[in-house]
Amino acid sequence: MPSNKRQMCLSDIKNSFNESGIVDWHISPRLANEPSEDGHSDLAVQTAPPELKRPPLYAVVLLNDDYTPMEFVIEILQQYFAMNLDQATQVMLTVHYEGKGVAGVYPRDIAETKANQVNNYARSQGHPLLCQIEPKD
Repeated sequence: MPSNKRQMCLSDIKNSFNESGIVDWHISPRLANEPSEDGHSDLAVQTAPPELKRPPLYAVVLLNDDYTPMEFVIEILQQYFAMNLDQATQVMLTVHYEGKGVAGVYPRDIAETKANQVNNYARSQGHPLLCQIEPKD
């Protein structure tokens, strides 16, 4: 392979590594049938650690209505949100007096699951209690 073609090929490899997030690399150019001098592979790669970010959080919110008993709301909070009696009572009173209250804050998939579980259970028990999710600020 002519030298300028080899340099072009190495340049393409370098660009490919840079685009994929590889931050440190070393190439030992040699012909394919030549043995490696140090017994190692031709290419050593060190990748950048992935940049992880926290998933957005959503509040699971209970909405007040005129028909669902307070005791049932407390039961929901204890059963689905692992609250003790005092915590559940405080959230229930917030729902009652302010129109809505936060039962918990979770990543979206967990928040949606909990809201669906609460809504399904409330309907199965004949209560109109409504639970929804809202993006957490």
